[in-house]
Amino acid sequence: MRRVEKRLWPDGFQRVLDGVKTYELRLGDFDIAEGDVLVLKEWDPTTAAYTGRILERTVGHVGKWTDADLEMYWKPEQIKQHGLQAISLLPHSAPPRSGDKR
Repeated sequence: MRRVEKRLWPDGFQRVLDGVKTYELRLGDFDIAEGDVLVLKEWDPTTAAYTGRILERTVGHVGKWTDADLEMYWKPEQIKQHGLQAISLLPHSAPPRSGDKR
């Protein structure tokens, strides 16, 4: 198990702290694996300084993709037009009903 430190801007930091944001989208320029500890240090880009707030989260699944991987599913112009989404999947207690827009 490794500890990996990364900066996180205030809005994202607060969402993780509140439990609303349960994923982290990052450039794949560092090694991280399931079971590692991600240390998130709040960074204020307006002052170019750390705020002093720190969160630690255990890493679950890590997925990595290259441009070629993405182009198996979408054309580059589709990605440019629509962007990508990271979707957090949480367990639910009952299956969704037909037409349910949860």
